[in-house]
Parts: sequence; C-alpha cells; structure tokens
Amino acid sequence: MIRQAVLWHKDGERVKCVACARRCSIPEGSGGFCFVRRNIGGKLKLVNYGIVSSVQMDPIEKKPFNHFMPGAYVLGLGTTSCNFGCMFCQNHNISKEREISGIELLPKHAVKLALDNGAQGIAFTYNEPTIFIEYAIDVAKEAHRNGLATMFVSNGYMTREAVALMKGHIDAVVVDFKGNAERTFANKYEAIVSNDPVKEALLALKEAGIHIEITDLIIPRVGDSIEACRELALWIVENLGPNTPVHFTRFYPEYKMTEYPPTPLATLKAHYKAAKDAGLKYVYIGNVPGTEYESTYCPECGFKVIGRSGFSINSWDISENGTCRNCGARIPLRGSLHFHEYERAIRPIY
Repeated sequence: MIRQAVLWHKDGERVKCVACARRCSIPEGSGGFCFVRRNIGGKLKLVNYGIVSSVQMDPIEKKPFNHFMPGAYVLGLGTTSCNFGCMFCQNHNISKEREISGIELLPKHAVKLALDNGAQGIAFTYNEPTIFIEYAIDVAKEAHRNGLATMFVSNGYMTREAVALMKGHIDAVVVDFKGNAERTFANKYEAIVSNDPVKEALLALKEAGIHIEITDLIIPRVGDSIEACRELALWIVENLGPNTPVHFTRFYPEYKMTEYPPTPLATLKAHYKAAKDAGLKYVYIGNVPGTEYESTYCPECGFKVIGRSGFSINSWDISENGTCRNCGARIPLRGSLHFHEYERAIRPIY
C-alpha cells in the first residue's frame, strides 16, 4: 500500500527524507537507502504502508524492556528493509529484503489483533521502525485510543524530526547500540559513519519524555572493547541518567559473520562490571538465559526486587508505591506489573 510520507521536504528537483539520520536526497523514481521511502511524482511516499512481514505475540522482556510494563504481553509488528547494513543481522531475511512482502494490516486491524490476543501493548520491532514511522504512528494513535501502550525497538538512527512525530504517541524505546558504539565498528560492520546521530536522538527522546532503555550487542574480537564500553556507559550516565537500564547482549553467529563465536559470558560480565563501575545502577546481560544478571537488584541494598528467568518473571519484591520491600528505596519503573494475567508464550501470528 502506498501512502504519502510526513517526514520529508523538497530538495531542488529531489526530495529529502528526514526520518532517519541518513537524510537521503532522492531523485524521481528512486528510493532512499531503505528503498521503502521513494520519490514518486516529486513527493516522498512510503510504499509499504500497512504491509507487515512479521506479527508475533511476545513477552515485553524479549524486546528487551525490564523497566517498562514488566511482565506485559505485546504484539510485535515488523515490515521489510532497514536503514543499516549490519553484517551480523539476526533478522536479515526481512531487513535485507528488497521486495515489498507480507500481509496487509491496517492500523485498526493491528489494534484489534493485539486486543484479541490479550496484549497490553504494541511493539514496532524485528526491523527498524523509523523507516515505516508514518504507519507506526497511525497504529500508535489507534492503540492509545484503545488503552494499549506503544514502543519502538530501534537502532536509534533517527532525526529530531522523527522524535517530534513520536512524541505523545510512542511511550518507550529500546535503542540498540552494537559493539559499544565504536566508530570503526560502525563504519565496517553497520554501514554508518558513526553513532553520533544515535546519541543526538537519545537526547531528543529524553526531552520528549519517552522511556528509554539501551542494549549493546557485544561481538567478540571486533566489538568488545572494555574501554569503549566504559566511555559509552559514562555518556549514558552523564546524559540520560544513572537509572537508565542497559542490557549487554550476547552475539550469536549470523548472516555474514558466521565465523565469529558467540560472546563468552566472561566478556559480558566484564562489560557488566565496567558499566556498574561507571555509575549505571541497572545493568543486565541478555541472550544468556538462566543467570543472575537477568534480574533487577535494588541499587541501595542489593536485594533482588524482580527475579527473572529468560523472559519470565518469577519473583516480585517491589511495593505498591514502587519501592524496594527490603530497604524502601525507589525502583524506577514505568507502567504496572502484568506477569500474573496472561500466558506468556512467544506465539507467531504471521
């Protein structure tokens, strides 16, 4: 389905897309880096509006959100293509796709599907939601009218114009750095100049009042520098605040980087320690189920306030007023606990 985009302006005989930080200047008949945002008749069009490639019910912790609506069940929606060129993409079957494929799921139908499946929210995920932001915002508006939360799972390579469009419609964002945001890693393995636009977007997201969590994919040998981890952690503490949840996630061999091993747990633990030493209060290790690093601990007394195993919550020791039951310190969470209400299985729909 083709719809006119919102985030663009004229650029001489071209159109300039201002959804993502590439700010592609696109001639007539062509598309930007993502290919789904195209110059048709001198206007920028989103050519995959409402065409989703992936629809699945997920625990919110799979996104991963640990401090936003813990225990919630969300409908995940994704389309095709991406604005990055990651050589290690876990979803390369859709992110590298250059044909519009999927099923039509217009905003009202997406929200009905979420409600019918017992979801408390809708997550735009699996591929980069910034490239289909106009569709995502239309779904988000309908979701809010029906009492559902909304979230982006994003690489963060978005503009301030995109954040302004999200304000009031998107409740939470996970921004996924890779390789500790090292510039040389970004150049070689992600096909971007640097992560500076991601940091700028994070500042805008904070200003917009959107809940933020950070993930950092740690890739052995090429993206596992402890010094770079420390620098990123310090930037987060100073600019987003020490309560910002940060998840260090294990890499698994995929796409064009199958010769690299999974990230050793020892490497992830070293990153965990460096981030804590830098002043971050809520640090996690992801993609390694069954460790103590999945749970949430009170930063004042060390008491386990949310116990997790994989994507499941198995203990809850936060009082109704949001404080640690052991010492009374406030634990920063957005939204309410949901884990007791629904069967929390990963359930593909399309």
